[in-house]
Amino acid sequence: MRQSLPWQTIKAWFFDLDGTLMDTDNQTVDHLAHRLRFIGAQRAQKVARRAVMFSETPLNGLVTMLDVIGLDPLFFFLRGIISRRDNPLFPIIGDSERLLRYLSQHVILGVVTTRSQEAATAFLHQHDLMAVFDIVVTRESTQHLKPHPEPIEHAAAEVGLRPEQCAMVGDTPVDVLAARRAGAWAIGVLCGFGERHELEHAGAHLIVPSTDDLLVLFEAANEQQNGSSTEARNTGERT
Repeated sequence: MRQSLPWQTIKAWFFDLDGTLMDTDNQTVDHLAHRLRFIGAQRAQKVARRAVMFSETPLNGLVTMLDVIGLDPLFFFLRGIISRRDNPLFPIIGDSERLLRYLSQHVILGVVTTRSQEAATAFLHQHDLMAVFDIVVTRESTQHLKPHPEPIEHAAAEVGLRPEQCAMVGDTPVDVLAARRAGAWAIGVLCGFGERHELEHAGAHLIVPSTDDLLVLFEAANEQQNGSSTEARNTGERT
C-alpha cells in the first residue's frame, strides 16, 4: 500500500521503538525458539515466530484495556521485574541509523513509545542516537498510551506543530490508530509483527517493508522538490 504523502509539509517524524527501530521481536523469537529446541531448530524457529505474532495483538489489547482502567503502571512494573533479569541490549533494525541521521538534517525527529524513559534512553545511548531526536515521549510522559492519540498530540505540541504536520511510524495497528486519531500521518512498517492486513485495516496511509526503506522515499521526494525548484527558477529567468 502506497499513498502519496505530502512529504514537504510533514515537519516532524515520530518513531515507535519495538519492532520499528528496536529489533526486539527477533530477539523474543530467538529466546522462545531456544526453549523449544527439543522439537528441532528449524521447526522451533517457525513455531516461535508464529506464537509471538499471534500474541502481539492480544497483548496490545490488554495494555490498552489496562490503560483505560488505570492499571497499566502495575503491568509495566511486573514486566520490568521479569525483564530486568535479562537486561538485553537490542540491535537496531536494518539501516535505520542511516535513515535517522539523514532525516535529522531535514525534519524534527521524535520517539513515541510505550517503553519507559529508562529503557528508551538506554537504547538511544547504545546506538549513539540521543542527539538525533528532538523529543522522546515514553509511557511516563502522558496519562494515556497508544492507541490513544495523547502521546502523539503531546509530541506535536512539544515541538510546536499541529498533528497534521507530523507523521508516526510504527509496526502495529496501535501506532497507526494513535496517529489517525490524533490527525497525524500514519506509516506502517512490516519489520515488526504487525501484518499488512492489520495495518491497512487500522488506516495506514503508507506501508513499507522496513523502517529503513523510508530513506529511498525521502531522497526521491527531496530530489523531486529540488528539481521543481530548479525548474521554477529557470522558468523565471527565461521570462
